Amino acid sequence: MKIQIYGTGCAKCKALFENVGRAVAESGIAAEVVKVEDIQKITDAGVFFTPAIAVDGQVKSSGKLLSVDDIKKLIT
Repeated sequence: MKIQIYGTGCAKCKALFENVGRAVAESGIAAEVVKVEDIQKITDAGVFFTPAIAVDGQVKSSGKLLSVDDIKKLIT
């Protein structure tokens, strides 16, 4: 599984990255977590509001900070 976090480095983007790490660890799944900060790559992915999260290339949420529990629901 590949999880991408889209964001330019704001506090919410950093918090989402941390929450994803915790969710992956607590779920015990094997996942590659990638942080994408390049504006062109973010817009190419169809993301216009950050922070955003994509699972295996499909954007699951954008414009809000998801909790660890919300992320677990997306990845399990």
